[in-house]
Amino acid sequence: MKQGAKGFVGTGGTGTGQDGTGARTDARTDARRPGARVREDGSAPARDDAVRGEHTHGGPAAVLPRSRTPVQRSSVRGQVLAALRTALVTGDLKPGAVYSAPVLAERFGVSATPVREAMQQLALEGAVEVVPNRGFRVVERGDRELAELTEVRALLEIPVVLRLAGAVPAERWAGLRPLAEATIRAASSGCRATYAEADRAFHRAVLTLAGNEQLVRVAEDLHRRAQWPLVGAAPGALGRAGLVADAHQHTALLDAMIANDRDAVRSLLEEHFTGAL
Repeated sequence: MKQGAKGFVGTGGTGTGQDGTGARTDARTDARRPGARVREDGSAPARDDAVRGEHTHGGPAAVLPRSRTPVQRSSVRGQVLAALRTALVTGDLKPGAVYSAPVLAERFGVSATPVREAMQQLALEGAVEVVPNRGFRVVERGDRELAELTEVRALLEIPVVLRLAGAVPAERWAGLRPLAEATIRAASSGCRATYAEADRAFHRAVLTLAGNEQLVRVAEDLHRRAQWPLVGAAPGALGRAGLVADAHQHTALLDAMIANDRDAVRSLLEEHFTGAL
């Protein structure tokens, strides 16, 4: 029995009982779950468990190191998703490893449901894939995929930012300086996950000036995928110096934008994407 957002929800047992409103319920035909199918003992079919990333049988699932930050009960799914995304960037979720939703739930101190939902979101984003009867496997990514992602990002972002050069008032560019400086502080911390978030925030703010929400959404998805570590790469492989150098390109870009130096803008953008995180 797991604690839900309000009270507790039972999932096992057979026969009938009270649902709290006086109405009688049957564990095999729960009206609150139209179309739901359960075994005679009240549990879900094995293939349903597999689709949800439950660990039912098969090889042992990998274990994620215990979270340093306790998960709060409010907005549990969002917090779990954020924690898993951080684990992807830091390499705590290892490429090729299989993780079971119930095992991860134990690590976070929550029920399996928000973990399963978060992992399914990561599956939609291409970060993991469902392994029937075992859980979710972290997708293995090599140099070629990173190069392809970087090329697509450059083809998408560089023309847009060059179009914005000279078209956006200097004060608007100056208004982005706090975000650029935040990336430098994040880089100085040496935490790849912290820098990844600050880096996306800066790029998102720049592209938002184009007024195209679809562009921002697609670019952010590509950026996030480019931040996942490569197979065999050590956590934090870029290093603090590399992160700081990357971050300082943000402030240099703003300086060039404010000075309306289009050639400098183009050069900085090309350099930035060549060494993109």
